[in-house]
Amino acid sequence: MDCNHLERCMESQPATASERESACVSLEAEIPEVLYQGMKAFIGSNPAWDQYRLMSSALAQFLFQNGCSERAVTERYLDDLFSRSQA
Repeated sequence: MDCNHLERCMESQPATASERESACVSLEAEIPEVLYQGMKAFIGSNPAWDQYRLMSSALAQFLFQNGCSERAVTERYLDDLFSRSQA
């Protein structure tokens, strides 16, 4: 994948704030098998989580901790941070 692929995808974002909040993008990524096995074990022992929630939470955490200041990212990070013990 070239560096401009993500930029081209971002150019077609929804126009309104409510559309941006509810929009979902499908991702495909290759990950090391050890991460896959860890994800599978976590999801198996935490029925409130699924692969989509886990990946979304992990991405929000990474972005937040690396300086992203988007409100939706911050909210997702904090929601998952404080609800994690209940899951």
